Amino acid sequence: MGRGPPAVLAPWMLFLSLAQANFAPHFFDNGAGSTNGNMALFSLPEDTPVGSHVYTLNGTDPEGDPVSYHISFNPSARSVFSVDPNLGNITLIEELDREREDEIEAIISISDGLNLDTPSGSSIARVRAVDRDTGSAGSVTYFLKNPHPTEFSVDRHSGVLRLRAGAILDFEKARAHFVTVVAKDGGGKLRGADVVLSATTVVTVNVEDVQDMGPVFVGTPYYGYVYEDTLLGSEVLTVVAMDGDRGKPNRVLYSLVNGSDGAFEINETSGAISVMQSPSQLRREVYELHVQVTEVSSAGTPAAQAMVPVTIRIVDLNNHPPTFYGESGPQNRFELSMYEHPPQGEILRGLKITVNDSDQGANAKFNLRLVGPGASSVVPQTVLNEAQVTIIVENSAAIDFEKSKVLTFKLLAIEVNTPEKFSSTADVVIQLLDTNDNVPKFTSHYYVTRIPENAPGGSNVLAVTAVDPDSGPWGEVKYSIYGSGADLFLIHPSSGIIYTQPWASLDAEATARYNFYVKAEDMEGRYSLAEVFITLLDVNDHYPQFGKSVQEKTMVLGTPVKIEATDQGAEEPNNLVDYSITHAEPANVFDINAHTGEIWLKNSIRSLDALHNITPNGDRTWSLEVQAKDRGSPSFSTTALLKIDIVDTEMLSRSPMAAFLMQTKDNPMKAVGVLAGIMAIIVAITVLISTATFWRNKKSNKVQPVRRVLRKRPSPAPRSVRIEWLKFRRTKAADKFVLREAPPNENCNNNSRGSTPAPQAPAPPPPPSPAPSVGQAPWTVPTVSGSLAPQQPRQPSPKPRAVAKRKAVGSPVQSALVSELRQKFEKKNLHSKAYF
Repeated sequence: MGRGPPAVLAPWMLFLSLAQANFAPHFFDNGAGSTNGNMALFSLPEDTPVGSHVYTLNGTDPEGDPVSYHISFNPSARSVFSVDPNLGNITLIEELDREREDEIEAIISISDGLNLDTPSGSSIARVRAVDRDTGSAGSVTYFLKNPHPTEFSVDRHSGVLRLRAGAILDFEKARAHFVTVVAKDGGGKLRGADVVLSATTVVTVNVEDVQDMGPVFVGTPYYGYVYEDTLLGSEVLTVVAMDGDRGKPNRVLYSLVNGSDGAFEINETSGAISVMQSPSQLRREVYELHVQVTEVSSAGTPAAQAMVPVTIRIVDLNNHPPTFYGESGPQNRFELSMYEHPPQGEILRGLKITVNDSDQGANAKFNLRLVGPGASSVVPQTVLNEAQVTIIVENSAAIDFEKSKVLTFKLLAIEVNTPEKFSSTADVVIQLLDTNDNVPKFTSHYYVTRIPENAPGGSNVLAVTAVDPDSGPWGEVKYSIYGSGADLFLIHPSSGIIYTQPWASLDAEATARYNFYVKAEDMEGRYSLAEVFITLLDVNDHYPQFGKSVQEKTMVLGTPVKIEATDQGAEEPNNLVDYSITHAEPANVFDINAHTGEIWLKNSIRSLDALHNITPNGDRTWSLEVQAKDRGSPSFSTTALLKIDIVDTEMLSRSPMAAFLMQTKDNPMKAVGVLAGIMAIIVAITVLISTATFWRNKKSNKVQPVRRVLRKRPSPAPRSVRIEWLKFRRTKAADKFVLREAPPNENCNNNSRGSTPAPQAPAPPPPPSPAPSVGQAPWTVPTVSGSLAPQQPRQPSPKPRAVAKRKAVGSPVQSALVSELRQKFEKKNLHSKAYF
């Protein structure tokens, strides 16, 4: 690409390009009351002599080029001042009269003198950009940014700006053109990528006016009046003409061609027509004069001419009120159609209104007022004899089709200095045409609704509404939705109804709330947004669930056990669960807390003996049918079988190990964890003691003579009684285990022979009960074996030797719990053969 970093190229090219541009000159703003600058808010006494130097225009050009000054006036105003184009000195050339006009509008301009009228195809200027890169990367080509609508072209290689062939510059249409020229380099590689750099500059082409337009009269038609008290030589009216070339207008001269019959004369420089005879000598009621205006070139030779008729009426009394005229004569209603929100300061050109007072002198002077919504003003505000009425927009926002389709104003003309104060009115009715100037707006920024989660696909959710006050197609609104939460929903593009997708399946447990945006857009892309929040109403469609269909619990006498079921419902009350015991036999043993699921023995049962007395077989294991029911509507419920083993605190107090095993009976892994923890603690203590002993011995170690110490290994102690895992037999439904013990054997033979009877087979199930009769419960829940301390039939007191053997082995409760834990670790279900 080049030797320098590419980042430097664009600023360098832009700097050089701007250096070639020609910016427009500007006035100095020296503030109000200043006599040097831009002539803003300049005031002048009305008795200032004609020919006085009243102000000095002053400005500068950014490039330092010499500037020239120009002044012009509106067509309806007099040319009161002249200006020296080189010095900017403003000179008063006509007498001032505050009562006639208290305000003069002038258009001043400044030029740097570099903008000339150029023939088609001629060179206008040259732009130049420099690229410091070498080779093709440093080559520069030029383009116009917007080549189609412009009258100019640029040479791609030289940067010469030319007037396009066939193009004509018209000062009256556009006094300046702004041409954007783009310079691009040849392109190259930058960090492995193809890069083309460019710079842009704007060339301002000012158009200088040439004399190609004839003079134009301003304020036509012209009417004048001569009253009976008009003095000889009085001014009747003034015609105004100016050169149609506004940039450098020529001086104009006025003359009367015919129709005066010597009764009137015209001032050749001001255009003022004066009466040269007394009213009594005037023989005609109406005089039709023809006034000619002639341009005088800078060389002083006559140039283009124009002619206008002037009507002068002879009036002797104040007997005419101001009258409004249209194109076809007197008129008191004027109508116009226009688009809403016209630009500030725009003239309502469709209205052609003339106001005239046929009286003469002071009797023909009246004021104009515009009464209405306050959106417009009228010019002129003071009229002598006759004037063309101009209405100017003052408040564009008030001209609003949506606020009022029709605007009605009152034009009021009332005489100023007459005793009669004649007046007249005319209605100005403006029919407004609509434009697309409004954005659709939602009736709310947020829409919140709730629908049930089981609503089928295609269900209506809610309807959003956006209003566009524009009329016709511009007021039509199209709806759409978007956002991460809108996947399951659709919206009707014209009605704004939001509904679910036909395939949508709503689930309050998965997603309870949806949030997305809705867009209202008109035909031209104007839009507004609103946010939609949809909450799914939870429907009770989940059953409460227990952890297991059959649960086993161990109850310590006086302490409740607890069951728990969960409901996957999304909200309350569908996920609130109540508990109850649906079936138990006998039915007067347990109570349950409906809210917490805690189950305890009735207050009347305070001991195992009291419990055995109310059960048919003295069981300590019961089966209950418990129910979990949610609070939804409709309500769902689930039942489970609960097996409860009941022990008392006295039994647990006999052995800490038995208490521990009983507490962990339902959770064998807890027992394993506790045992593993104890073993880990013992190992840790042993390691600490060994380490401490090693370091103590090492510190106190001294060099000693080598000696051998012989120690005699002690003989092993005789083994004690070996406890064997015993088999159990089921004697009845209430007994879960039966513990049998074998005498110790020196040879560790487990097949010991003793007087203890062999285990018996389980008792056969009872015969089926007859079918329940009407009104009875459909079924009963018998008890299930599973007690921890087996209940033996009453027998004579055991011999001392048997008692000694039992004590040597361990309590029945402890042995039974150890056996049950072992069976659970081996994953054997001892209750698989339980029956009801």
